[in-house]
Amino acid sequence: MIDLDWPTPMPDAHDIRFMQHALDLARKGISLASPNPTVGCVIVKDGAIVGEGFHQYDWRDHAEIVALKQAREKAAGATLYVTLEPCNHTGRTGPCSDAIVAAGIARVVAAMEDPNPKTQGTGFARLRAAGIEVEAAVLESDAQQLNEGFICWITTHKPFVTLKSALTLDGQLALPKSRANKRHAWITGEESRAEVHRMRHASDAVLTGIGTILADDPLLTDRSGLSRRRRLLRVVLDSKLRLSTKSRIVATADDDLLVFTATALKSAKAKNLQDAGVELVHAKSRAGKLDLRAVIDELARRDILSVLLESGPKLNAAALSAKLVNKLVLFYASKLAGQFTVPFAARLSPSVSHLRIVSFRQFGPDLVIEAIFDHRV
Repeated sequence: MIDLDWPTPMPDAHDIRFMQHALDLARKGISLASPNPTVGCVIVKDGAIVGEGFHQYDWRDHAEIVALKQAREKAAGATLYVTLEPCNHTGRTGPCSDAIVAAGIARVVAAMEDPNPKTQGTGFARLRAAGIEVEAAVLESDAQQLNEGFICWITTHKPFVTLKSALTLDGQLALPKSRANKRHAWITGEESRAEVHRMRHASDAVLTGIGTILADDPLLTDRSGLSRRRRLLRVVLDSKLRLSTKSRIVATADDDLLVFTATALKSAKAKNLQDAGVELVHAKSRAGKLDLRAVIDELARRDILSVLLESGPKLNAAALSAKLVNKLVLFYASKLAGQFTVPFAARLSPSVSHLRIVSFRQFGPDLVIEAIFDHRV
């Protein structure tokens, strides 16, 4: 007998269309579902949507439950499209798999398996055991990209780190300062800066070094105009505690500013910052540099699923050399610095890791390259 390796059948066009709608619903949960995954669900009967929903952490109900409550008795015999395998364990809520079975759903189409060991594969098994037809991996890569932070956090116990930088075509992070303007001029255009705020909105924390704060005095806030469940945590690495209470990031601190330092927390400078609303954490250091792995571990302990790294050449190099970066997003402006000003990464270790470019996009006049690291190679 000859075993033939038949290709996986292509999903039905209707399945793709309704799963795309479920993914659109899931995206509404960005910054609202964390530390849970973002999930969307659509229930379809006789070609018409009879129930839909997405997950918000404060709502407690998972996307499937929101959609089932809307569909009510129409759920019987229907097809349920969901972007993540239905949970099969009791946490803050009961198992969604049991609710799907009880509602009489006939078929479940899922985008991806749940990476959470508590559910992984068992949700599908529960549904199949109840006689429900299950089809998985429909638009799987889209669903995985949507939940890259949750996947990383639940499988490695570390947040997903994205390093974002804006560069000139000759590889500099800043244009020369002018006499009139002591701050570095914007490199990229308005469209790119709007995209950066979208990236901040999709992140649980933004991380930078004291060098960037001293050079540019940034706010590092989420100014996307979109709702979020918890504030964007602004994190600064400042081994010698040089952060000024007059800086804009301190002046706007409201339980959202965390500073890691190697300086004693009982100093007068530390007390002044704490009185200004800054939370200080003492971190290990080597040769005057903070232990980045300890920083990442502490953020993971605080249920930070995703970190956006917006920093200068020293911290960029340190994070890349330590292989703590999962994704690289580079905004290239059609400008030349014309001189060696601020390089992308200073003293970067050779052969950091292998990269897989996943997209080229354009925002206004700027080209954006997005790449994923494969630290296993």
